[in-house]
Amino acid sequence: MHKSKQNLKIQYTLTGLTVFVFALKVAAFFITHSMSVLSDTLESVMNIIATIVGSYSMFIVAKPKDKDHPYGHGKAEFVSSAFQGSLIIGVGCLIIYKAIDSFINPGTLHNLGNGFWLLLVIALINIITALYVMRIGKKNNSMALVTSGKLFLIDFFTTISVAIGILILIITNIQKVDSVIALLLGGWVVYDGYKILRASLAGIMDEADMALLENAITEINANRNDSWIDLHNLRVIKYGALMHIDCHLTMPWYLNVHEAHLVMDQFTDLIKKKFGDSVEFFIHIDGCMPFSCAICTIQDCEKRQHSFQKKLDWTMENVLSNHKHQL
Repeated sequence: MHKSKQNLKIQYTLTGLTVFVFALKVAAFFITHSMSVLSDTLESVMNIIATIVGSYSMFIVAKPKDKDHPYGHGKAEFVSSAFQGSLIIGVGCLIIYKAIDSFINPGTLHNLGNGFWLLLVIALINIITALYVMRIGKKNNSMALVTSGKLFLIDFFTTISVAIGILILIITNIQKVDSVIALLLGGWVVYDGYKILRASLAGIMDEADMALLENAITEINANRNDSWIDLHNLRVIKYGALMHIDCHLTMPWYLNVHEAHLVMDQFTDLIKKKFGDSVEFFIHIDGCMPFSCAICTIQDCEKRQHSFQKKLDWTMENVLSNHKHQL
């Protein structure tokens, strides 16, 4: 199954599961009348909206390239994640408001034991879903799916925190514990929403993914081909599950077109082996210059004009520059 279609199918399933979890939380609130449970339930309302938006973004991303979108529709995932992050921040602020209000004007709680066990069931559903969805999202390079998984992970932590608060409340009978738990919960939700929003805006602005670049450079260095004399002007851009790599690759100037293409294929095959097939390359091939001899590791080169001096390790500092390297 194509990754985009698999992502879309999972996202549709998540939408239905979010509604089911919301229904369980509504039941838990009516059982307990707990403000922290209500806060957790309000979060699920945002989760439902967020997963619906995520499903629509997956539908857009799954569309093939066209003349108006030559790079595909992958950036719809970043827009979706930005919307989801904004929703999370909004619900966090609402939770904080409700928590402060309940601290000042506490209500009456009851049936806390039954509510506690129902919350544990909800937390179990959330953690299993979150771990599975985030694993698939990372495997398929889908930010929207990873974000949806994080929503369930956030839901797990909020629900388990509420459950712990209910347990403490049962043991101590201190009613304000419920409001304190809700207040801490709101602050944590706001912070996590900010992180999701920050990451999505970085994707929209084509901010460099330094961790991804570091992994790519490490893989290339570990499997260097002597004919890859130099690498510079390396750039990596992600559009949903699709990754674009631009770079300038210096090869021996005397290779013919066919030979140079075979050397380039070895380079692209290495990257695809590491990151999967959803990678597009725009590689500019440079012929080596006399100053390249000092860093060229090709032995017995008949065209060599200067002796080899030092193998140059490619690093984040020197491959991002748009200049050929020389000693």
